[in-house]
Amino acid sequence: MARVNFRASEVTYTGIDMRYRRLMFALFATALLAQERHVVVISIDGFPASILRDPGLPFTTLQRMAREGASAEGMVPVNPTVTWPNHTAIISGVGPAQHGVLYNGLVTRGGDGKSLKVEPWVDKKELVLAPTVYDAARAAGMTTAEVDWVAIYPTSTVTWAFPEQPKLEQPEVREMIAAGVVTEDEIRNWSKSPINVHDDVWVRAGIHLIEKHKPNLLLFHTLTTDSTHHTYGPNSLAGNTALILADRQVERLLGAIERAGIRDTTTVFVVSDHGFKGYRKVIHPNAILRAKGLLRDAADCDAWTISEGGSAMVYVTREGKRAETVKAMNEAFQGVPGIARVIPPEEFEKLGYPKWTPGGRMADLVLAAQPGYAFDASIAGEAVTDVNPGSNPGAHGYLNSDPDMQEILVAWGAGIRPGAKLGLVPNINVAPTIAKLLGLTWPSDRGQALAGFLK
Repeated sequence: MARVNFRASEVTYTGIDMRYRRLMFALFATALLAQERHVVVISIDGFPASILRDPGLPFTTLQRMAREGASAEGMVPVNPTVTWPNHTAIISGVGPAQHGVLYNGLVTRGGDGKSLKVEPWVDKKELVLAPTVYDAARAAGMTTAEVDWVAIYPTSTVTWAFPEQPKLEQPEVREMIAAGVVTEDEIRNWSKSPINVHDDVWVRAGIHLIEKHKPNLLLFHTLTTDSTHHTYGPNSLAGNTALILADRQVERLLGAIERAGIRDTTTVFVVSDHGFKGYRKVIHPNAILRAKGLLRDAADCDAWTISEGGSAMVYVTREGKRAETVKAMNEAFQGVPGIARVIPPEEFEKLGYPKWTPGGRMADLVLAAQPGYAFDASIAGEAVTDVNPGSNPGAHGYLNSDPDMQEILVAWGAGIRPGAKLGLVPNINVAPTIAKLLGLTWPSDRGQALAGFLK
C-alpha cells in the first residue's frame, strides 16, 4: 500500500512539475518575444495633416507606408497645440490636464510683480507629471532610445540618448564619433550650425542606434519643417520642400531597420505634433497690458502674458491684487481686433487645460486668436500690427478645434493591418497602441489603442 501511495504521489508531483515547466517556458517565450519587438516613433515637427493628404506632393515614402500599412485622416492635438505638450501627450496617453506640460519647458515665476519665463532644461521628473510609454518599456526590462525627443531630460529611463543639444562628454556621442557617424567639429560647433544640419546629424544618430543597438522603443524627432513653416508659412515652396526632405529622411531610417535585420519585428509610427496656419497681423498682449497700466516692464508688472502663436496665456503676478487685476485683464482684451475668445478658468477643463490653482502652472486667462492673427511677446507699441512687408510667417498654438492644427499619423510594419484607414483620432491614442504592440500593461484611462490599425 505504501508503495502505491508513493507512486501516486510521484505521479502527482510529476504532473505539477510538468505544469511548472510549461509555465516557465511560456513566460520565457513571452519575455523573449517582447525583447524582439521594436517600435520606432518618428515625429516630423509641424507637418499639417492637410498637406500630407495633397496628392500632388511627392511624399513617396509616407505614401508607400500608408498603402502598405495604415493611416488616419489626421490626429487631433491637445491644447495648447505646441511641440512639447503634444509630444508628451503622444507618448503618455494623456493631455496637459494630467501630464502638466504647457510650453516647450516649465513655466517659472520670477516672484511677486515679476514676469514669468519658460525653462526647457528642467528634470523630466519635475516637468512631466504622468508616466510615459518609454518609462513603462524600461520598467519591463526593454531597451529605449531617443534622438532629439522633448521633455525627456535627463534620460533616466532611456538606455541610449542623442539629445537636442549633444555634448562631447556624452557616451553615445563619443560612441558615434568613434564609429565615424558624427565628427567632433559637428558637436563642438553645434550652436553655430543651422537646423537642417542638425536634422541630418539626428538622422545619422537614429540610423546608428537602430543598426547597432536595436532598441525596443526609439523616439525620434526632426525640426527643420517647423522652422521653415514659422518663417515661410505652410503650403509655401520652402515649407513643402522641407516636408519632402523629411519624407526622404524617413526613408533613410527605414533602410536602417532593414539593414539591422529587424524589419519583421518592427512597427513604425510617423506622426507630427501640430499643424500650421499663416497669419498677416500680430497681436501684442503685453503691450495691451502696458497700455492699461498693468505692466511697466518685466520686473514690474501686475500681469504677464506668454504667447504661443495662435493662443496666449495671461498670468496675474501680484496675488495681493488678484481680483482687481483679473477684472482689468478681462476688460483690456475685450474688443481687441484678432482676439476670438477670452477664455476664463471655468472653461479650461473642457478644452483640456489643467485646472487653475493659486501659483500653479496654469494661467488665469487664455486668449485665442482669430484666423490671420497670431500673438507675440512684445511689450511696446500698438495693440495690433501688420507683419513685415514681404514676409509670410506661420504659427501654431491655435485651439485644437481648428482643422489646420491637425497632425499626421501613419503606421507601418509588424502588427499593422495593411490598408487600414481611420478618420480623425486623438493623439493620446498613440501611447496605448505602442504599449499593446510591445506587450506592455497600460491603464485603460490613458487613451485607447487604435484597434482599427492592428492585426
